[in-house]
Amino acid sequence: MTDPLTTSPEFRFAVHARDGQARTGAITMPRGTIRTPAFMPVGTAATVKAMYPEQVRELGADVVLGNTYHLMLRPGPERMARLGGLHRFMRWNGPILTDSGGFQVMSLSALRKIDEDGVTFRSHVDGSAHRMSPERSIEIQGCLGSDIQMQLDECVRLPADRATIEKAMQLSLRWAERCRTAFGEQPGKAMFGIVQGGDLPDLRIESARALTGLDLKGYAIGGLAVGEPQAVMLAMIETVEPHLPTGKPRYLMGVGTPDDLMQSVMRGIDMFDCVMPTRAGRHGLAYTRHGRINLRNARHAEDVRPLDEVSDCPAARNYSRAYLHHLVRSDEILGMMLLTWNNLAYYQALMAGMRAAIAEGRLADFIGATKEGWARAEAAEKA
Repeated sequence: MTDPLTTSPEFRFAVHARDGQARTGAITMPRGTIRTPAFMPVGTAATVKAMYPEQVRELGADVVLGNTYHLMLRPGPERMARLGGLHRFMRWNGPILTDSGGFQVMSLSALRKIDEDGVTFRSHVDGSAHRMSPERSIEIQGCLGSDIQMQLDECVRLPADRATIEKAMQLSLRWAERCRTAFGEQPGKAMFGIVQGGDLPDLRIESARALTGLDLKGYAIGGLAVGEPQAVMLAMIETVEPHLPTGKPRYLMGVGTPDDLMQSVMRGIDMFDCVMPTRAGRHGLAYTRHGRINLRNARHAEDVRPLDEVSDCPAARNYSRAYLHHLVRSDEILGMMLLTWNNLAYYQALMAGMRAAIAEGRLADFIGATKEGWARAEAAEKA
């Protein structure tokens, strides 16, 4: 059960400490508290792949993400509502954030047609047609029962020309207004807008200012980590951050590597999601305080060391690299499960470390020590 002391009948966000642009705080809502900065494990189809819900919670995740497009196809929003909503369906009693389907506008570009009113998708599962307007996106998210709902937007893959980026940004702003109207007032829940504008600072600023005028509960930065270098992503964060309200959460969508998270937290970001730790785990790659470890490499075949002997995660502490190498090379499901477990544990430990460091005014030292640990382990591997 959710601890009532960590809940609020309304959606609230409070900053508890700052270190430069970085901040640590909490989002409180009826289903619980989200400690920030927060990493949200991605549960695309009502499951964080290769993990039990109880494991995800025990690792320190306060919130998970669900995918509106995929859940629209299977099992369907109206069926989900009849079954009691996404929380009951997947046995997750904490907050859930759902994306809007906007990312699939980019990732499934060959299977969709976009116009002023919305998007028509051709299902990648069976080819059936599905219409997603801003109003329908909010309706679907309502059927799922998510606590934080995202506006429908058009996400553009970079690099792209200015005309394409500006057209998508302006359409996203018009859709944000429609989503805001469709969402209305829902006590205890929130709708976030999404800043678009590609890698063009003036368009990013225009988008942020217009969305701020809608007085939403939170603001996301979308359309990054979609092909551009890290330096461009960080520059866009620095461009947008001064134009977002300081008293509302900031969410960088679809990001990223451990270094991406640290660099973005330094620039004032509060929330993240990314498939990277779970996807990497299913493909034999471990994230650790020793850096990235590719368990497919033959040098691990007789290595009796665990991934990290001092980790709180049993997957990192109790299994040898030789065994993990064997599981990965044999395509055993257990290998995928253990490495996903390890990766999500590392990501949550990284976020907890940053929260503590911000509160103590030592974030730069924490990041320096973390990166030094990666570099030291990498040098030892090459020796």
